[in-house]
Amino acid sequence: MTKRYLTSNQGTTVIDDQHSLTVGERGPILLADTVYFEKTAQFDREKVPERVFHAKGAGAFGYFVPYKSFDFLTQAKFLQNPEKATPVFTRFSVAGGSAGGADTVRDVRGFAVKFYTEEGNYDLICNHVPVFPLRDPLQFADFVHAVKPDPVTNARGGPIAASRFWDFMSLRPESMNFLIYLFSDIGTVKSYRTIQGFGVNTYKWINLHGEEWYVRYCWEPCAGVEYIDSKTATQLAGTDPDVASRDLFDTIAAGESVEFEMRIQTIKVEFECDQQFDILDPTLIWPENLFPLIPVGRMVLNKNPENYFAEVEQSAFSPAAIVPGIDFSNDRVLQGRIFPYGDTQRYRIGTNYLELPVNMPRSHVDNKMQDGFMQIKCNADIANYLPNTLNGGMPAWAPEKGKPSQEYVSGSVGRQEIPGDNYYQPGYRYRSMSGLEKKHLVSNIIESLSLAYEPIQRRMIGHFMRTDSELGNRIAQGLNLNI
Repeated sequence: MTKRYLTSNQGTTVIDDQHSLTVGERGPILLADTVYFEKTAQFDREKVPERVFHAKGAGAFGYFVPYKSFDFLTQAKFLQNPEKATPVFTRFSVAGGSAGGADTVRDVRGFAVKFYTEEGNYDLICNHVPVFPLRDPLQFADFVHAVKPDPVTNARGGPIAASRFWDFMSLRPESMNFLIYLFSDIGTVKSYRTIQGFGVNTYKWINLHGEEWYVRYCWEPCAGVEYIDSKTATQLAGTDPDVASRDLFDTIAAGESVEFEMRIQTIKVEFECDQQFDILDPTLIWPENLFPLIPVGRMVLNKNPENYFAEVEQSAFSPAAIVPGIDFSNDRVLQGRIFPYGDTQRYRIGTNYLELPVNMPRSHVDNKMQDGFMQIKCNADIANYLPNTLNGGMPAWAPEKGKPSQEYVSGSVGRQEIPGDNYYQPGYRYRSMSGLEKKHLVSNIIESLSLAYEPIQRRMIGHFMRTDSELGNRIAQGLNLNI
């Protein structure tokens, strides 16, 4: 009998599916235990809607090729051979709006890439701004509620909508860096071909020797970076609301490719505590003068979807989809994203969403998960459980590859605020802007904040003053407030 190895639904090999990942022998199960959560969530749904966030999107197929072997950093196979192309699917999206919204509104853009690697799917979830508004994932549902229409009137504009947004942000000062990016011209987009993509979260790369690096990702558009001002964005929202989606499709339909260069920033894991800021904090960037960008490879998008619903609307991404050589850091936001993304898709699309062609791994999938809505995979094994002897114990646990990652964790269990500097980086960014960039930033903030209730305006100006006194004073003057 041919020996088969156990895999996850993403097609990656599983070394052990009988023992949970815990802190110590008697410690709690970790949220990073993707094997446990995938197995349990699938089991929960064995018996037999628009995305809440990133609802409107556009996508394209293509391939990724590394420039050279990166075996000195990671054992991930798709990053080893410059002669081998890995198929990809990329979805761009508008974060806060509905499926019928405009592409150009001030918002975060999603930039999600699915690598169909020989070791299983690897999903790299990025945004077009390099920082996140929160440090703790427990606050994410509140953030989404605050940027969505209010539950009473369902209105997106006006004083109530503005007050809801700025009320939440004023009570989460770690969002200041995010706000400086969002209200600059970066927040308004005309083309997906000219936006950057940032992993925001910190991952680990591990080589065959067990050496570990913290890694942050960046996608750089080969066509150059280009954004639009608020006035142009408003005009296009009324006259051509699908401009970015149409531009992506039309460009590829005309025979041109859309290309991005993957770049990374790295630091050895053992040097984490030597830094002057928390490198696992997603509200902060890694300064490029301290952590230079390393070119890794090129992604070429050259094929349009044949059917939007089947291939774009039903596409599903999850940070839990990783491959050997790539692992999670203790970035709390990343830890909190590991389970919900896949769980959302099981609810939204169906239990077996990974059997849809756009989501299906190109590598072999072999496990004992079964049934549920829209199951099309035929499992002929009589023993639908592990361990077993009736099926020769198949599929067997996969052998470990290289030296395994080991991390010792200790500490008391509790709910603790993550400390951090909320004002230095956004202040530095403001001071590094050109005069025109500052003018647009201030104008954009005033336009939005002027609609909020005055107590919220004053609270926000306090944060802007701590970010940079000139910035705070210019906003206060624009709002006719005496500070």
